[in-house]
Parts: sequence; structure tokens; C-alpha cells
Amino acid sequence: MQFDMRTLPLQARYKIINSTVTPRPIAWVTTLSENGAVNAAPYSFFNAVGDEPPLLVLGLLKDPVSGGLKDTATNIMRSGAFVVNLVSEADAEKMNQCSVNAPRGVSECDYADLEMAPSTAVAPPRIASSPVSFECVKHTALDIGRQNVVLGEILVAHIADAYISDPEKLYLDTPAMKLIGRTHGSGWYARTSDQFKMERPQYDPERLKR
Repeated sequence: MQFDMRTLPLQARYKIINSTVTPRPIAWVTTLSENGAVNAAPYSFFNAVGDEPPLLVLGLLKDPVSGGLKDTATNIMRSGAFVVNLVSEADAEKMNQCSVNAPRGVSECDYADLEMAPSTAVAPPRIASSPVSFECVKHTALDIGRQNVVLGEILVAHIADAYISDPEKLYLDTPAMKLIGRTHGSGWYARTSDQFKMERPQYDPERLKR
């Protein structure tokens, strides 16, 4: 089937994107409210987009009822600072608890009983149990339709010592992190424990003659 994304209703477009662009890494974003409350919210419209400067991108959907910014976007727009924490299998349930529609001002960190650790370059704390945390500042923000697209520059990366195989060569034991991602439909996730490897091939002009 062919779908004209220009004419489909919003929910249909969301279903197609959400069910095909998978698996998506999860950004468990921590920010600070104006009164200092720590907000933690998971987002799967997220990825890395560059290394000079090192950049992450977040797609922060607006409130479906009011059309206004949710807490994470509000806090980032105001302060420019946030931390992206990656999610391991061990933290899946706590991450899921942070996705509740909590009243504004309620700290999901308290609600999910998260242990926090101080950041070094930004004010929002990081999630202590996360295998990887990126301290970020807002580089660029775009208000586009139903979402705010935020490019964040990574200032500091925290990687738990247990996952560093060789500090000098920066060899990381990524499989041991057991990171999870979002897949199709509501509530579906993927493990990263089933992987395969392919070496990048060298160009072979003889292939064109076959």
C-alpha cells in the first residue's frame, strides 16, 4: 500500500512512523523546573546526529490536549540545560513509571524512586543507574507543528566504569549495557542482546561488470 502523508490525519501519520522507524533509542531526559524540581521523562523520537560539535536530537511532542509545551520542553527552552540518560533493561520499569501523565510540578524522579547523581557542567542531575548519561545544552530549537525539535550539544559524557573495556582506546562493552529501544505500537520495546556483525566492504569495480 501507498500512504500520502500529506493527506493522512495526524494519528495515522503517527502510527506509520511509530511502527516502522524501529527500534528507536530512548532518551530518558532529566531537566529542572523553575522552582528546582527534577523532571524525568522518556522520549523515543531521539538519536545522535553529529560529532563536531557532538549533537543529539530530541523530538518533543506537545501536549495533545492543550497544544502547549510539556515539562521537558518548557524546562529546556527556559534554561537550555538537560541530561539524556540511556535506558538499560534493569531500569525499564522505572523508565516506564516516568512516562505517566503526572500533574505539572510532580517530580517523576520521586514518583519512580530514582537515585540521582550530580552533573558536572549543567544543573539538572543525571540518573545514577543509567549506563550512559550525556550532559547537554540546547544548540538549536525549532517549533514545528506538533513538536519542538531540539538539537543538544553534548558537553560531558558519563559512562559507567563497568562498561569500559579499555580506557585508553575507548573500547566500550556496549552489549553489556543491555540498552533497550522502542518498537511498534503502544508499550512495545526491544532488547539489544540479539545482534550480528557485517564488515564494511571495499569498493569493487568488478561488481559493475557482472
